[in-house]
Amino acid sequence: MQEKYDIIGVDYNITRKADPYLFSRLYTLLNPVSGNLYLDIGCGTGNYTSEFSKKGHQFIGIDPSREMLEKAGIKDKTITWKIGKAEHIDLPSESIDGIIASLTLHHWKDLKKGFSELNRILKPNGKIILFTATPKQMKGYWLNYYFPKMLSDSITQMPAYEHIESCLKANSLKIHSTEKYFIQPDLQDLFLYSGKHNPKLYFKNSVRHGISSFSSLANAEEVQQGLVMLEKDIISKKINNIISTYENTDGDYLFITVKKA
Repeated sequence: MQEKYDIIGVDYNITRKADPYLFSRLYTLLNPVSGNLYLDIGCGTGNYTSEFSKKGHQFIGIDPSREMLEKAGIKDKTITWKIGKAEHIDLPSESIDGIIASLTLHHWKDLKKGFSELNRILKPNGKIILFTATPKQMKGYWLNYYFPKMLSDSITQMPAYEHIESCLKANSLKIHSTEKYFIQPDLQDLFLYSGKHNPKLYFKNSVRHGISSFSSLANAEEVQQGLVMLEKDIISKKINNIISTYENTDGDYLFITVKKA
């Protein structure tokens, strides 16, 4: 079966670039050590993997999409790129010093099995850095107003914090800390809520094509209707009122630092 990102991956790098701030947080939280071996699970085209490599760290990138990995290989030939999924990782037990998993949990078929595999390959005292969004956070996106069915489907596939915590605990993995992330106006990695401060971003086909919710979950009629309504509200400035009603302190996304017991 063709992976959804084999389709999305065609023009993925146009809008999905490594964001400097997000990378700086991933780097600080992972705190990689020179000479150790790390894994980026669900690496996509390797935007963040490559940034770690540029700083001299040894990484393996794993993704189920061959299209994505072909682009990753062109970008950085020093990294080992492998086809695979979180639930089935072709690496020896206790061979990895640390792992990053950015915006990938919602694509895993079996979260508990995925964490079991990460625990298996992770060395004792190893660390996992997750970057994700919770259903609670996503309910605070103003996108719900314009694309209700798409957001509902997106929220349904996103694992809740409690479920993540439970699956980690079942595999001797413990949440060490969490850190809320609020979308910044200069965000360079244009994922789902990247247009929080710039609604006009969603009018760009290239931006929507690089977001799985728009390219894989949404139906064309709802997207078209939502964009028409959004355009009218931007012109009338009603959008400002809509956005204000969704303001909250829950954060838009979440960094979760996990440690192996």
